[in-house]
Parts: sequence; structure tokens; C-alpha cells
Amino acid sequence: MDCCGLLTLQKEPVPLKSIEVELEVRDHVATVVSTLNYENKEDKPLEAVFVFPLPGDAAVCHFSAQIGQTQIVAEVKEKQKAREEYDDALSSGQQAFLLEESDESPDIFSLRVGSLPPAESASIRLEYVTELAVQADDGLRFCLPGVLNPRYQPQGSEGAGVQVTSVPASLVPYSLSFSARVSSPRPISKVESNCSLDPLQYLNTDQTQATVKLAAGHKFDRDVELLIYYKDAHQPTAVVEAGQASAEPGSLMGDPVVMVSLYPEFPQSVMSSTASCGEFVFLVDRSGSMDCATNNTEQQETRISSAKDTLLLLLKSLPMGCYFNIYSFGSSYEHIFPKSVEYGEKTMEEALKKVEQMKADLGGTEILEPLKHIYSQPCIPTQPRQLFVFTDGEVGNTKEVIDLVKKNSGSHRCFSFGIGEGASSALINGMAKEGGGHAQFITGTDRMQPKVMQSLRFALQPAVEDVSVTWDLPKGSTVTVLSPPITTIFQGKRSLIYAQLTGQSSEAAEGCVTVKYSLAGHPSENQLHFSLRPAEDTGLIVHRLAARTLICLLEMEAENNEEKEEVKKKVVQLSVQSGVSSSFTAFIAVNKDNNKEIQGPLLHRDIPMAGLMGFAATPCCLRANISSFSPALPDEEFPPAKKPPRDPLLQLVSLQKASGCWLLDPALAAALGKTNEEVEKSKPEKASSEVWATILALIWLHGFKMDAKDEWELLAAKAVSWLSAQKAPSVTECVEAGNILLGCSVQKTALGL
Repeated sequence: MDCCGLLTLQKEPVPLKSIEVELEVRDHVATVVSTLNYENKEDKPLEAVFVFPLPGDAAVCHFSAQIGQTQIVAEVKEKQKAREEYDDALSSGQQAFLLEESDESPDIFSLRVGSLPPAESASIRLEYVTELAVQADDGLRFCLPGVLNPRYQPQGSEGAGVQVTSVPASLVPYSLSFSARVSSPRPISKVESNCSLDPLQYLNTDQTQATVKLAAGHKFDRDVELLIYYKDAHQPTAVVEAGQASAEPGSLMGDPVVMVSLYPEFPQSVMSSTASCGEFVFLVDRSGSMDCATNNTEQQETRISSAKDTLLLLLKSLPMGCYFNIYSFGSSYEHIFPKSVEYGEKTMEEALKKVEQMKADLGGTEILEPLKHIYSQPCIPTQPRQLFVFTDGEVGNTKEVIDLVKKNSGSHRCFSFGIGEGASSALINGMAKEGGGHAQFITGTDRMQPKVMQSLRFALQPAVEDVSVTWDLPKGSTVTVLSPPITTIFQGKRSLIYAQLTGQSSEAAEGCVTVKYSLAGHPSENQLHFSLRPAEDTGLIVHRLAARTLICLLEMEAENNEEKEEVKKKVVQLSVQSGVSSSFTAFIAVNKDNNKEIQGPLLHRDIPMAGLMGFAATPCCLRANISSFSPALPDEEFPPAKKPPRDPLLQLVSLQKASGCWLLDPALAAALGKTNEEVEKSKPEKASSEVWATILALIWLHGFKMDAKDEWELLAAKAVSWLSAQKAPSVTECVEAGNILLGCSVQKTALGL
């Protein structure tokens, strides 16, 4: 398997014919039903293996197979028992199906379809529920991963990695149909996607229900991403779901469960005072895959060049007096300074020179060692540590990395960015969740810069401390919180709490949950009253998400517990009771009605995923085995993208000084589209050259780059602070003269002066 996949460019037939996906979104929770249709066109019985990605926090809760008129519903069993049952069934000529989570990462599953007789068809139905993440612009993000990138297995690590057959997207031999139904208590304002959609169809006049479909002809070169926007998105909600009648009262599945969704709003006075201290550590992926193009547009910018542009914006936006350092990693790692240094003109310029020289030339993706080095550095008193991690997220030791972040969560906040299609959602979301930060994904035609600057704004927000959650329920009712304690709160970022409700109460009764915290030294609280009447038609979505939350907590506990076997038993018991998958269990289905024993030797077929974007496949080289990736990826696998011209915005930003001002020189004039003579001649007599240059830069940003305000807002605020400190007498004249020179009409107040 080192040089050839099981599917060659000669299009040898494989058994997966089509995938149908139905998505149902209720407010911020999604239920996904995937049907995989198989057909054995060979003249011998067949075993098909399909390795595919799912969202890392998905609760897989149903798995069944239809063969002819027979339907078999899979059961959740302890993983080793399920594997043995599968092997026994195949060796005795029975049909069997096995679905299991990868041991290395919770966002990779493998499906084995065993003993499919010649000319036989089978339909596999897979169902999972997942929470939708809130994006910087308040959109809710659903992602159907269509690309499984090779996961780099660190040298010397145990396990053979996940076996994946990878082919160019144009050769994926199966089709995808995708439809979504969205409903919410609030009107749906729009649904966007990185793929072509048929127009949104509203199902009622108040626009709270709608359907949307993927347009025909989808190519498997990207994940299918939906962004759903509601009006008044920041409304707190609580959904109570009745327990399962057949489950034991007092158990998680037998009792009602409540899902509380809170959106804390901070006072404007606090929000306008951003922190002027902190230790900012940037960790940038420089593995070979970072040389891939960020998207499929004509201007082929690479992931590494986009990361370098983003570092420029970050370094220009940092507050004076903070500390910073930049690490980069691949098979090895490097840092610009031996330890974090104070931010100023000299250190900023030195860092920018090194950033400019960065290339995607460090081989594989070994993120664990640089993280260990960062955490081994002592924290700087009164400078809270903020870690920003940029990676295309293709590692084999996801659980180990997340565990390390969790162990150090008391000393820092971690903001993570998944770049490109196929980035591991388990890694990106897991690092941010355990590190008390925020996760962002940059896919399709997304620009990295606005998303990263949104996270920098979060990092500069005053830290929320002393978070406590209290419940007020009717007499006779008690609550057991299933979610991990809330340790971080950001303005406008959703906090979810799952809790089990025990005891009797009338359906007319109300409950109340209060979140108290200290914000910049001021005590604050958010309160939500909710009805204890169970919602209708939610099925068991909330119970399954709550079970998945608890399973993840216990799995993490099992990693670091001497009584691992006891914790593992708890996970298996909860997984079997709730019907939700875990790393210690698997779904197994055996067709026991099949009286005819299947004759003949069993053929093995791996079903290909769409390969890495930018992957240059040749007939003899379809890479199949991740663990056989050499640490240094050869350059020819990632054809270099053409260098696009320098963005005028970045050109101007690159000239700003660490203090926030600009200097009056020919480079600034060129960035503004003027000659040096024109700029010098228009300067008001009393104005200093730095004040004039800085006001010109601000007018240009406001006059020509309002569409990219998210990217330059922080560095412009720094420029305004610098101007205020100068107490310059000629600001009004400079604004008037600058507007005439640049052909703008920007008001002095709009500049913040």
C-alpha cells in the first residue's frame, strides 16, 4: 500500500454508489441522517471499508442496514466484543456491519460492510446529532466533511494510523445528494454555503422554517459548509426534553434533560476598554501541506502566505507594553526569540523580517513538542498568556495534544484556527474548548485575516473570572449538571449547559438558571427563566448531546486516571444505555436471518475519499497509508501556487510603526496611490510629518477599505491613541487637506478623533 491505492486511475469499480444526506436544524442543534448505498458488481463476495470524517463532537446515535427486504438495526457494544462478533460473522459466512470511532481521533470513523454477495445491494443508514458553532458574524456553522486529509503520525508513535485510500476529487466514483430543513423560534434571515445551493425555500410566512438543497453536480473537492443566520441570534434559550419511557427512572435517559443556551452581553463601557497587556504566543504550521492553495479561486494564494499576512496584521495590532513570541513547527520546531519579549518597534521589526522568510518547509505536522516547550516557559506576572495556533490540522495524536492543552488550561487561553478543507474539527475545537479560547475554520474562499482579528479582539477583552452557575427549581426537583464547569465567557459567544432534572414537578412550573461572574473587577450576572414543560417533537436529541458531553468528559478522565478500567466501564455503560458512540464502543449489526451461507473467498476493497486539495496524483502514486508518510513531504506533491500581487491594504499596514503612527516617506505615498511630492505639498504648515502621515493612512482606510474594517480596526485604534497622545493642534486641518488629496469625504468624528 506504500505506493498504490486500491483504486487506480483506471477507475476499477468500487462498491459505494451514492450518499444521501438529510440535515434537520432546530435552532442551533443539527440532526444528520446519511444513507450510503452499496452495490457489489464483482463476481465474488466483498468486504468494503470506508474511512470518513464526522464533526469531532458529533453524537452518533443510530446505525442500520437494509439488505433487500431485511432491515438490521445495529447495537452499541464494547469495541473489542463488537470486532470479535464481526469477524465471527464473516468467518461463518454471515453478513455483518461494523462502525467504529478511530482510536487516535474522535472525528474519524471507519465503516466495514462485510460479506456482500455478488450483485447484492445494501443501504447503510447513519444518524448523528451535533451542536452548531457560532461564527464571528453570528452565523451558525454546519460542516459535512467531504475531505479526509492524511493525518501526520508523529515519529515513534504507537499505532499504524488510519488507512485511507485517497484519489483526486474528479475521480470519486460515488455521488452526493444533500438537503436541509431549518426551523427556529426566530426568523431565518439567510443561508449561505461554499458550494452551489438551490434557492432557499421558506415554508411559512413568518420565515421560521425553510428548506435548501445542494445544487446538482457537486464535486468532492471540499467540505459542504452551511452558514445559517437568524434574526436576534443572541436570545438565551432553554429546552427541556422528556426522558425515554422505556429507560430506568433516575438514569440519564429516563429523566428529563435541559439544554440551556446563554449569550452573555457585556456593558459597552467594559467592551471599549481593551486590555493593554498580555503575552501573545503565535504557533504557526509550516508542514508541507501548508504550501497548498487556500481555495480554488484563480488567484492561488497558499495557506502559508495567508498565515504570514495574518501575522503581519496581528503584530501591527498588538498593544504597546505587551509581550510576544512566534513559534513555527513541522517535523521540528523553531522560535523567533528564546523567550517572549516586550513588544516595541525593534522587536516587531525583527519578528516581521523572520516571518517574511517563512516557508512551508518543515516536513510533517508534529505539534506536541512545540506546545510542550511553550508550556515549559514560565508565565510573565500580570501578562496573561494567549496562545494562537494556526494549522491545517492533520495530526494523528489528536487526543494527546488536547490533553496537554487541558493540563495547562489554568495558565493560558488557546485560540485555534483550522486552515483549508479537511482540517481536523476534533483538534481545532478541542484545543479551543480545553484552552478556554475560541475556534475558527478558514475554508473555501474565506479570508483568514478577519476571523483571526475577531479572535484577537476576544483575547483583548477583559478576562471573565469567578464564574458560577446556580439553579432555582420547584420544591422536590433537583438538578445534576452534566457539562464541564464554565471557565471562560466572551462577549456574544454562546455557553451551553446540559443538566439532568430529577423529581416531580408540575408542567406549569418554572425553573431559573443564573450565571454570575466578575468582569474587569465588576460583579455581573445573566439570568434565564424557563418552563419545565417538555418540548414536543425533539425526540431524544438533547439527551444524546448530553450523553456525548458526559462521555467526552469521562474519556478525558480515563486518559489520566489510575482507575482507567473503572472509568472505561462507566463510558461503555453510558454509551450502551444512550445508544451514543464512544472511543470504547462500536456499532455492530449481523444479519442473522440470512440462511444461505455466502460462498467463495472474500475480496477487500477500500473506498476512496476525495484527496488532499492540491494533491498531484499520478497513475502509480495514489497514497493510501498515512503512517507511511515520510516526515518531509516532497515538494512535487504540493505544486507551489503563483504569488498574487501584494494587497494594497497589507502594503499600507506593513508601513505602520509599533507605536501606531506612520512616517511620511515615498513608500507611504506609493501605498496611498500618490507621489511623494503630492503628499509633501498638501501637508498643513503646522502639522508634524508623523501626524499628517498617520491621519492620511486613517482617511485612506476609512475611505477605501471599510469592507475590510474587521482587519484594520485594532491597528487604527492604536493610531488614534497615538494621535491623541500627541495633542497635535492641526488635526482638523489635516483631515480637511487629507480628504481633498485622497478624494474622500471622511468626517473627523468617523476617524475617532
